[in-house]
Amino acid sequence: MVVVLLAVFSLIVAVNAEYVSSNLKSQKATQVMNTQTDFYANITFNVYEGEVYKAFRMEPKNKEEEDQYLRAFLSGLKKLFQKKNNWGFLQPLLLSMEHCAKCQTCSGSCPVFEASGRKEIYRPNFRSEVLRRIYRKYIKPYGKLSAKLTGDIDLNWTTIARLAELAYRCTLCRRCASVCPIGVDNGLITHEIRKLFSQELGIAPKEIHDKGTVQQLKVGSSTGMNSMAVKDSVEFIEEEMTELAGFKVEIPWDKEGAEILLLHNAGEVLSWPENVGAFAIILQAAGISWTLSSESVGYDGVNYGVWYDDVQLARVALKHAEIAKKLKVKKILIGECGHAHKALTIIADRVLTGDLNIPRESAVVLLDDIIQSGKLRLDPSRNNFPVTLHDPCNLVRLMGIVEPQRRILRRIAPKFREMTPHGVDNYCCGGGSGFAIMSSYNFAEWRILVSSRKKLLQILDAFKNEPLEVPKYVCAPCSNCKGSIRDILEYYRAGERSHIHYGGLVELIVNAMDGLKQPMIKFDAG
Repeated sequence: MVVVLLAVFSLIVAVNAEYVSSNLKSQKATQVMNTQTDFYANITFNVYEGEVYKAFRMEPKNKEEEDQYLRAFLSGLKKLFQKKNNWGFLQPLLLSMEHCAKCQTCSGSCPVFEASGRKEIYRPNFRSEVLRRIYRKYIKPYGKLSAKLTGDIDLNWTTIARLAELAYRCTLCRRCASVCPIGVDNGLITHEIRKLFSQELGIAPKEIHDKGTVQQLKVGSSTGMNSMAVKDSVEFIEEEMTELAGFKVEIPWDKEGAEILLLHNAGEVLSWPENVGAFAIILQAAGISWTLSSESVGYDGVNYGVWYDDVQLARVALKHAEIAKKLKVKKILIGECGHAHKALTIIADRVLTGDLNIPRESAVVLLDDIIQSGKLRLDPSRNNFPVTLHDPCNLVRLMGIVEPQRRILRRIAPKFREMTPHGVDNYCCGGGSGFAIMSSYNFAEWRILVSSRKKLLQILDAFKNEPLEVPKYVCAPCSNCKGSIRDILEYYRAGERSHIHYGGLVELIVNAMDGLKQPMIKFDAG
């Protein structure tokens, strides 16, 4: 027991040592608070916020170009508060902008604020207050007069550039919104800032725009894979799963009239093909009629527009619905991808009307139905190792899908234990809102050293009483969450030090299925 506790302690020390080291490097940076001027009128940044000009390629070349940016910014800001232009979020945005009591309850819930050393710029309402002051001064009637009383701020290039980057120092996990006593949603305000910069100024990180929604609509997938490449990869997955299962596993394509069109995050095909294969084994064993689509965009369920641009979101969502309609399926099933759940099942309701309003369902719910129905022969002893569950923010906190995955784990994992806290209170993986795929400039470093730290500490705590040599499994039913958890486990050598592994939910289900030739989960030497 002493050895185990020392090992866990050493990992925690390593996490904090990295953070302290990074902070020491930034001591020369300008302090956020300037006691000689108004707090929000003099927004300055440390080393983690110093690359805004590079990251967004947006520094104006001259005064004329700067003025163009400012005019575009104000034009976009006005549109955020117009019904015809903000078809998605006008009412909650208005309420959040007008009713913040500045009680700072949100700050105590924010993992980024806490992990940053409680830096003021990471308070959830900091960027909201910056936007609020600009809105009141430059958009509302008599704003410049009232600003003297309610809080002044100057609109210039520096202000909007730093506001743009602040919008990308939040994972949009909405933990702050869940604890606000009056329902202010600082995550929504942050999203609207991102949307303003994308739709009006053409400014967004390349990983979620150029290589994200634009590439998906042009090529077919945010991964860059075309239909032929995906089908070749899936054919290989079929072969692997057939060998594992001991019977022929078939993954159908373009099956008209199937009950289900399954949308995977195409990143699974590249990084976690066993997830795609596990779905095939389960659906086939349960006797469910299903299909994948080989049509462009139809084989990739991601929709990065949900993080930054309503127009891009609508374009991708419409393609998904049109493909489902063409195949005449009864419903769309979203695989293990958190943001795809929110994009297609909730926000897309605003654009998928009429015959495009095809039923959409979470795979987690269907999997629970399959398990509880008894259609699968299960042997929980095959999962006789410690398992904990990561709750993806979009799936759990933002959609309320809390119990189905737990009912499954209680049935198939005898050593399942919860993280603390868990459910709607769980911490973000740190990769939410695009950070899991954003590697340019210092985004990856910021994620490892700041936004993912609370999640790593949660994982370590969940397994603190387990011997080092025992394999441990973090169940993360979300592709981007798996990517983020993979990176923090590798960076802090948690696999090597404590034998901690990660994977999805369907892999655990298949691993518990009785009669398969080989186990789905094979722990390497850690």
